[in-house]
Amino acid sequence: MSVVIIGGHDRMVSQYKKICRSYRCKAKVFTQMSASMDKQIGSPDILVLFTSTVSHKMIRCALEEVDEKRTDIVRCHTSSGTALMEILEKRCG
Repeated sequence: MSVVIIGGHDRMVSQYKKICRSYRCKAKVFTQMSASMDKQIGSPDILVLFTSTVSHKMIRCALEEVDEKRTDIVRCHTSSGTALMEILEKRCG
């Protein structure tokens, strides 16, 4: 299962990836807006939007790139590791 995380804190990137690996998920994490982010997102199974730490422009870019029928879009106001674990527990078991 693939997960794309938009937002969050720079210092938590390795923690986010470690948490995703523990649920047997591949993770891409974007904490900053990059020029080619729209080409790198691909078609993930889960798109996690940490809304408290991300710009509206970055959210719009991510939402335009994913297919809402194939991707489970999750918006979360907190960007903690525990919040990510709860999201993955519900979706990945």
